[in-house]
Formats: sequence, structure tokens, C-alpha cells
Amino acid sequence: MKNLINGFVAIVCLIGSFQMNAAIKLPALFSDNMMLQQQSNAPIWGWADKNQTIKIQTSWDAKTYEVKADKSGKWKIALQTPAAGGPYEISVSDGAETKSIKNILIGEVWLCSGQSNMEMPLKGFPGQPVLKGNEAVVHSKNNKIRFITIPRATVLTPNEDFVGQWNVASAQTTGDFSATAWYFGSLLQEVLDVPVGLIHVSYGGSSMEAWMNQEMLKDFKEAKIPTKKEDIAKDPNRVATTLFNGMLSPVIGYGIKGCIWYQGESNYERAGQYKDLMKKMVSSWRGLWQQGDFPFYYCQIAPFNYAQFHPKDNKEEYNSAYLREAQLKASTEIPNAGMVVLMDIGEENNIHPADKEAGGSRLGYLALNKTYGLTGFEFESPVFKALEIKGSIVTVAFDNAPNGITSYGKEVIGFEIAGENKVFYPAKAELRRKSVLLSSPQVEKPVAVRYLFKDVAKAQIFSNGGLPVSSFRTDNW
Repeated sequence: MKNLINGFVAIVCLIGSFQMNAAIKLPALFSDNMMLQQQSNAPIWGWADKNQTIKIQTSWDAKTYEVKADKSGKWKIALQTPAAGGPYEISVSDGAETKSIKNILIGEVWLCSGQSNMEMPLKGFPGQPVLKGNEAVVHSKNNKIRFITIPRATVLTPNEDFVGQWNVASAQTTGDFSATAWYFGSLLQEVLDVPVGLIHVSYGGSSMEAWMNQEMLKDFKEAKIPTKKEDIAKDPNRVATTLFNGMLSPVIGYGIKGCIWYQGESNYERAGQYKDLMKKMVSSWRGLWQQGDFPFYYCQIAPFNYAQFHPKDNKEEYNSAYLREAQLKASTEIPNAGMVVLMDIGEENNIHPADKEAGGSRLGYLALNKTYGLTGFEFESPVFKALEIKGSIVTVAFDNAPNGITSYGKEVIGFEIAGENKVFYPAKAELRRKSVLLSSPQVEKPVAVRYLFKDVAKAQIFSNGGLPVSSFRTDNW
């Protein structure tokens, strides 16, 4: 009798084991309410029994795809998506089991990444509100906006999945979602009149190196690659590779239109490295996605009193203007990229500016023009073009100012000029249509100009479209 019972238990366990092994598993990315990139070959993947044939059927064209799982049970295939629309369904079957993904929309999908200013939700952080965030939440009901947030994770080896779900935009769901990403995505949805999906992957206080893997960092010898848990026990979000492994890896390859990025505050002490790090990260991400040079738009960090982090050892290079300068230079060296300037929203003692709509909307302007080809509006800030010196008068000319520049009638006091002695003095400024005339009684023969090149500063010059000029300098002292 005992042998009979043992035999029965063994059979039950064998059947249970087979069912467990053969069960189809889909990543959290492929779940109800998801968004797929329109008119693309959108990848879908998952797990099944090893060498199992998987059939995927798409309701928009009743087409059936077949793919065979590899020896580890992993399978992946690309689905041909139509123009924006829905809702649709996808069924995934191994012959014994079928899983269905329901309420799928097809539209424009964007990756949204960075640190706390991307992470900051519409409801704000405790004691740090988002300007008009509550109003945005109340009015956020929109079946054509879907979003998913990848939870925080810092690990030594790449994750393949995470716990999360796609949400349909509503007052019940948007309060906890990235404010910057929301303003960006809701603007795109309104103007393009197509569904928009947002994949949010950010972690407050994170360094850029944390979003890069070992291969990307091989030329940056100062980046220490962790090999054991003890290496990431302290500030794991600032340790190289940890967020690439924990949060980015599970979404790599998902079909997207482009990426928005808001990061840099945690790299301000190392501004000299930032441009090269950023160029490497962007080119590497694009390589991993295998979608060519997809659009990459990012926020320049806003002014803030970073000196308070160094009460005893503050150094000139800790001036955040150097990091903003690195970001500005990167915008001209990274193909298919663009940067929004936030000189007008910085807060001296709050590293998280309350005005998140400015950054999100300006990222949207870039995408609407540079990615979707819409015209008739200003979409990028004026930038320094040329310096002309005649005697003691300096003329600073700007590009990207189709309708001129303005100070909105206020006196401009943010310029400084210097002679060969490299000593900068405040300059009197006279605005022209697309240029500024500068002079100072202390500088008879000027050779260099700086504009708001300080840790804490407030925008004084804008395009007629309201887009502020970045801090900049013409010297390299």
C-alpha cells in the first residue's frame, strides 16, 4: 500500500513538474493594456518548455506567427504592427496552453529614464510638490495613454523580468507616475491624436554609470565594476552597472519610437567626464535596441545650490554650470538628439524643481518637430553662435531664434566679460533682435564672455517662444 501511495505521489509530482516547466510565461511588459509601436516590427518574447513551438496570433490582422523556444526555453519574434489604433488582442499558445493579452493599443512608445527629476511623480515627493500636479491628475483620464513603471532594482547580473503592469491613464493611476514623462506623453497624445505608451525606468540619485554595463564602461577606468554584494551595499544607485542590470535590461529591445532622459545631478562633481559618458551610453543603448539612431531627447539640469553639499571643500569644478556645459556640448555631438534648457525653473534650495510641465512639454516640442515633422512653433532654445569684438564692445549672436530674443522688458545683468587677464566683470547688456551688445568700463579689450555661468542663476534671455538660453562661456579657462 505504501509503495502504491508513493507511486501515485511521484506521478502527481511528475505531472505538476511538467505543467510547471511547460507553462508559457510572458514578461510584465507583455500584459493587458500594453502599447506597441505602430507600423513597426515590434518584438515580443517569453519563456516556455525548451524547444517548444510557440504560436502567436494577432487580432489586428488575424496573422499567426510561429517561433521555437531555445534550449533554455526563451523565445522571441517580431510582430508586424499596423497604423495606430485598437484595442486588440494577442494570443500565445504552446498547443497545451493559451495566454491572451487584452486591451492592447498600437501607437507611439517612448522610453523615459533618468534620476529623481524623471522619477518625481505627479503627486510630488513628500513636502516637495509638483506645480499644478494635482490638477493634472484630476484631468488625466485618457484611454489613449498607457504607462508602466519598472520598480527599483540594483543587482550584479541582468534581470530578465520585473513585477509591474501597464496602466490606463486615470486619476487613480497617474498620481504615482513620472510627472516629466506624463507632460511629455500627454502633449504628444493630444497633438498627434494617436495612442501613446510610456515606459518609465528611473531611480532617484542615480549616476549615469549605473545605467551602463561593463562593456560600455571599459574605456572609463575610474568606473569601478561591482563583483559582489558588498560592492553595492552603499548607494547602489550610484554604482556602475547596477541599474542597467536591475531595471534597464528587462526592457531592452522592446519596440520604441525614442527615449527621453533627465539625469546629471549625481554627476555634477565629474562634469569633465559627462559628455563622453553620455555619448557612449546613448550609442550603446541604440546598439542594444537594434533600431538605429532612435531619437534621444534630454533635459539639461536646472540651476541649484550644489555648494551646500560641500560646506568645507567646495571647488570651482563643482559649479553645476560645468555639467550644463557638458550637456550642451553633447547635444551637438550625439546624432538625432536634442536638449531642453531649464534655466528658468531652478530653485536654489530644491534640487527637484516644482515646475515639471516645462521640461516635459519642451521635450514634447523637440519630438513633435524633430521626430514627427510638425512645424510652425519654436521647439529649441537659442544657442550661442558667434562672438564679434570691436574695441571695447562685444557682440554675442545667437542661433535658433527665428523670431528674435527677449528679456521680457527686464534688465539683463547675467553677462560677464574678461580681458586677457582672465578676470571677469559684470557687463552692461543691450539686446538686439538676435544678438546682445556687451561692454564694461573695467574691460577695455574684452576677449571672453560668460552668461549665467554659476551654480545658482535664473534665466534672463529667452526666444520669443519662451525658451530660455542655456548658461555658456566662450573661454576654456
